Amino acid sequence: MSYYNDKDHYSGRRSGFFSTVAVALISALLGGVIAVALVPSIYGQQQPPTNQVVLNGGPSTPAVNTEGLANFPVAQIAKATGPAVVGIANFRTTGSVFGGSGLTEVGSGSGFIIDSKNGYIVTNNHVIAGAEKIVVSLADGRNINAKLVGGDRRTDLAVVQISDTKNLTATQQGDSSILQVGEPVVAIGNPGGQEFARSVTTGVISAMNRILEIEGEASFNLIQTDAAINPGNSGGPLVNYQGLVIGINSAKNKEPGFEGMGFAIPISDALPTIKQLIEKGYASHPGLNVQIDPRYTTEYASQKGWPAGSYVAKVTLGGPADKAGIRTGDVLTKINGTAIKNSLGLTRELFKYKPGDTVTVTVFRENKTMDVSVTLTEIKSE
Repeated sequence: MSYYNDKDHYSGRRSGFFSTVAVALISALLGGVIAVALVPSIYGQQQPPTNQVVLNGGPSTPAVNTEGLANFPVAQIAKATGPAVVGIANFRTTGSVFGGSGLTEVGSGSGFIIDSKNGYIVTNNHVIAGAEKIVVSLADGRNINAKLVGGDRRTDLAVVQISDTKNLTATQQGDSSILQVGEPVVAIGNPGGQEFARSVTTGVISAMNRILEIEGEASFNLIQTDAAINPGNSGGPLVNYQGLVIGINSAKNKEPGFEGMGFAIPISDALPTIKQLIEKGYASHPGLNVQIDPRYTTEYASQKGWPAGSYVAKVTLGGPADKAGIRTGDVLTKINGTAIKNSLGLTRELFKYKPGDTVTVTVFRENKTMDVSVTLTEIKSE
């Protein structure tokens, strides 16, 4: 299958060197909210909002009161959460047919205010990647230049900040670890840019713990939803029936014939990285200090009679992998006994640990398998 995330506006497809894996990445997109009426008994089983996450304060959106409502309160959610959703435009210098150059909008996406006091806004990294200028469009009509606080391509998360915090409203965050399949959700964002700002679509949680082989999204077990996700919605919030953010809309299935397959990064999994970006300006991840060739595929491995895994293209001299005896040309097949299928699978597995942790790496070399012990180092987001 092929998937969109907003990278399609900013980067081309990468061809495989032994076989090709087609992955399409969308450009600053995703946003919507789908309308669903559910029986009152469903809402009667829901618990009051708990485990809300608050950063540095400031006004925030109110939780939606569903008492006495027979149907999913989409209108109330849109009214409560909509003011905290923003549009984000990515500007770069481009050539001109008249010989000059200037800043041009090359992509747009969505975001949501997470801290109204300090003007912090969360979005996807691919929405702002390569931007020379970032402009945030607020619900009240203001267009404000923003600065990049920090971005992390390994998790596809970014935080931008605006200095004018007058009348800002921040979202409230829910707990994505307690979600259940079938729960109603709402997506809000700017599909197609400002012309369709704060579009609302509704649906349900179709599945949990989905894995996509897209850089950034591959680091998480994603939420799958049938709420409409369209180009321009990337970075926008996926909220529950109380208006609490439970996910960050990031990708969708773009294959012809498939509908209603959107994916969101769970907010509880994203918050640690978001907080690092705000506090340090970068995200810290565990690493081996090796370069992995993403073109090593299971098909090629099968043809060679080699196992699936991550092919080591280069080892950093003096790094933890080098010290453990890992060499260029090795295939890394397991981390602490968990199988690695490809390069993104290695990243996903390593992200379960912290810098300084020691793990056992299973290595395939010259038709032999061995285990080596590696102490993970810190890798900072660029």
